[in-house]
Amino acid sequence: MMYRKLKPYYGIFLMLFSFKAGAQSSALSIADSLYALGNHTAAINEYAKIGNDTSSLQIARAYNAIGNFDKAIAQYQATLAKNPTMDITRFELGKLLLKTKSYQPALEAFHDLVAKGQENPEYFYYLGRAYESIKNQDEANTAFRKAVDRDSTHLRSLYALGKYFVGQEIRDSALVYVDQGLKFYEDDISMINLKAQAYYNNGQYKQAIPWFERLIELGEDRPFILERMAFSYYRNYDAEKAIQAYRMLALDPWSLADAYSGMGQVYLQEKELDSAQYYIKKSIEERTQTFENEYADLGRIARLQDKTKESMDYYKKAWEENKENPRNYYQVCILADEYYKDSKTRLQYYESLLEMYPDLTPFIKERAIKRISEIKEEIHYAGN
Repeated sequence: MMYRKLKPYYGIFLMLFSFKAGAQSSALSIADSLYALGNHTAAINEYAKIGNDTSSLQIARAYNAIGNFDKAIAQYQATLAKNPTMDITRFELGKLLLKTKSYQPALEAFHDLVAKGQENPEYFYYLGRAYESIKNQDEANTAFRKAVDRDSTHLRSLYALGKYFVGQEIRDSALVYVDQGLKFYEDDISMINLKAQAYYNNGQYKQAIPWFERLIELGEDRPFILERMAFSYYRNYDAEKAIQAYRMLALDPWSLADAYSGMGQVYLQEKELDSAQYYIKKSIEERTQTFENEYADLGRIARLQDKTKESMDYYKKAWEENKENPRNYYQVCILADEYYKDSKTRLQYYESLLEMYPDLTPFIKERAIKRISEIKEEIHYAGN
């Protein structure tokens, strides 16, 4: 009997509920369409009419999309306050906090996510990013490794680990992660670059060359890559390819000085002294800062040409460019010793060296002291 009395009201309730759900669904569709079209402000107004967890999250996303990060963060936090179990909300909030350099709150957000025992490698990757941001590299690497443990193909975590070990010049550890990444993504430019740098930093120029060449094949011909590839050819005694690579580098107007300097080094290695001298002088013309290395190279060339005075003058210029480097002044002393006949003049150079640089490397210091003793002996016997 009671059921019969309630039955009409029950039907009305179902109709009202269905109507409300349909209205919400329609409003959500309108808001979603506006959001998809990039009309985020209008979308926010439509989402605000709905008032459920999904629309609340979408409002946060819309604020994020238009760059109003303060309101986005506040909206994400409000959404979580109403429904703390929304992991996607916490994850997006953590990423936004990381982006806005709120590192400690970001760290807490990612810690909350991984503490739930979930196996999502992205959570561990971003936890690692947060630790990197507060300069805790050990914890960052631990998080990146956990991401890789959960997904052996997680490229960003593999890259983060490879990059760290390349930066530390720990080649073998770097290659473990780089090779793992290349096994799944053989044409990934970032991974190929890391492999080239790992060999390059370890002085294994021959092994680095094919990876630099692969980068060029893939269109990655930035000056940094070209310069290191050219230097690798040079150190591998492949003059023709080194010159070719330096010519490619010279197409970048900001790299002309480095390209000319590199070509000068190659020609010097090949004993083509006139060409070496020409390009090193061209490098000096292009530079706007210091020319220490270029002047030292010209000094070396002049010495090979038996032009002692010219060589000494170039080494003096190199020393004047950077007086913190005693090696160039030591070369001046040696050349002055050869050039000047007056013993007192020669002695003065070596004594100045010891006076200016009391903490010389033992090898140079011993040679200078020995030569001072010999010249003083010459002066003594000449006086008698």
